[in-house]
Amino acid sequence: MLKVITYQKNPNFKHKLKSNTMKRILFVMFIFLLHLMLDSCCRYCLDKTETLELVVNDALEFSRSQSSLMAASLQDRPGVLPKTADRFGNLETCDPAWWASGFFPGQLWYMYEYSGDTALRDLAREFTSRVAGLDLSRSDHDVGFQFCCSFGNGYRLLGDTAYLRIIQEAARVLSARFDPQIGCIRSWNPAPWNRQWQYPVIIDNMMNLELLLWSAGQFNEPRYREIAIQHADTTLKNHYRPDHSCYHVVSYDTVTGLPELKHTSQGYNHESTWARGQAWGLYGYVMMYRYTREPQYLAQAKAIADFLIHHPHLPKDKIPYWDFNAPNIPDTYRDASAGAIICSALIELSRYTEKKEAAKYLTVAETQLRALHTAYENAPGNNGNFILKHSVGHMPNNTEVDAPLSYTDYYYVEALMRMKELKGF
Repeated sequence: MLKVITYQKNPNFKHKLKSNTMKRILFVMFIFLLHLMLDSCCRYCLDKTETLELVVNDALEFSRSQSSLMAASLQDRPGVLPKTADRFGNLETCDPAWWASGFFPGQLWYMYEYSGDTALRDLAREFTSRVAGLDLSRSDHDVGFQFCCSFGNGYRLLGDTAYLRIIQEAARVLSARFDPQIGCIRSWNPAPWNRQWQYPVIIDNMMNLELLLWSAGQFNEPRYREIAIQHADTTLKNHYRPDHSCYHVVSYDTVTGLPELKHTSQGYNHESTWARGQAWGLYGYVMMYRYTREPQYLAQAKAIADFLIHHPHLPKDKIPYWDFNAPNIPDTYRDASAGAIICSALIELSRYTEKKEAAKYLTVAETQLRALHTAYENAPGNNGNFILKHSVGHMPNNTEVDAPLSYTDYYYVEALMRMKELKGF
């Protein structure tokens, strides 16, 4: 007689069924995760074997696509420019007065230069015109960022003399912020915007000096060149520590003209090494050497570069943490903006150095470009249509943390274009 097994009466049946089901689910999850890991590893290996030319051209094509999508998303929103994206990936915009308003127009000019696409040229014109809405009578030290990237690149590519008048006015406004007793251009305006420092000067200001240096030659204004040189010299003297790292803010006593405070407002603490600040300084002194050919600026740029390249907390992919002294390294945020700025600066620096040094700087820059292309690019059409993710704007204020930023994209595209030109791709 056949024995009929009635599983429903087995008291352990339901438990065994649940256990087996859970094992199957865990097994499927394991296979899925293993697939993702293998796919990631394969992509990494492929990227490592791709030629630099292919990496640069792929990255530029992706940048071109994202730039077009970004512009299209804003064409029905006059007067605004991209700033960042929120944690849900929604685009956040700014008006022309925001310090970073000129970066997206500059990005579009680079994309036009790369592609020759007249549609991108027209978009670059349109978004550059939005920066012209800035009221220069109330502007601050960042007019260099705002007008060099937008109108400066536009004039370089098109030779539109109407752009010259706007650049000339921006240079005049910037030069008016210079105090000869202190020897620097003032950064943030007085109260209510600033109650902490008498006369603050931030390392970021090194970037705005290009507006003065270029304008000095273009408009026959030798005083602009003198201002830029005095600012760079004073910054070199007072911002930099013996190891060639720098403070973010040096505030000067308005009576004596001497430093009263040395702070790092956007870094971990006042004595820490804020990554983007080091990037601004590196780029700034490379740019100063380009315009002046003064040996001290080249020496300073090389010293900053070597400090960064050999820093024990610089990751293998050469994209820095937001602060080199952040207490929870390696479990903290990277800053793609600092990486992109450093990369662009190193490519230019390689032009001014001996062959062995140039190779060292270009090796780091290539590693950065490969990393940014492989691990930091957004998915197509996502995250507000920015090109790169994982930047840090202002960690102490908890704003724009692990977010895309317009200036990250600008300097990434610039670095790609510089590498393309240098290598003749």
